[in-house]
Amino acid sequence: MTEHVTHESLTSVVGTVDRAGGTRRREVRLPTDGEASFPVGDVVRVVVDGSEYRARVDRTADGTPVFRGAYDTPRLARDPGGADNRLGEWVDREGLEAGRSVHVDVVEPEFVYGLRAPGADATYQSRGQPDDGLADIAASLHENDDEEDESIE
Repeated sequence: MTEHVTHESLTSVVGTVDRAGGTRRREVRLPTDGEASFPVGDVVRVVVDGSEYRARVDRTADGTPVFRGAYDTPRLARDPGGADNRLGEWVDREGLEAGRSVHVDVVEPEFVYGLRAPGADATYQSRGQPDDGLADIAASLHENDDEEDESIE
């Protein structure tokens, strides 16, 4: 059953919009201390303006966890190429410049997060995390995709 939750009932932490290295692309840096943890290297679900996307939790050179993009599928989150970056679109639409804070809501720890501009409200649908068996199957499929990609080269 889908449960609707609002930000008043969630853990919410503060992230920061920043520039990705020396580029003009923006990213959301996530806190390294506090009430939330972020699974670096994993693809998680990220809700932006009511739409759910996939984002890989990367790490900056100093070890800070970061969302560098939000994409339509898990595969695009792992290898975005020229895919539409929904995170960048949202940052532009909200007029968020480097240095601005954003709210990062923990909908399902280490699985689903929501991003909100300062002062914005949000409601999320929580479907729960898939069971370990399904997660293992998905991981093995991803590993097989990587092996097939390597054999093509």
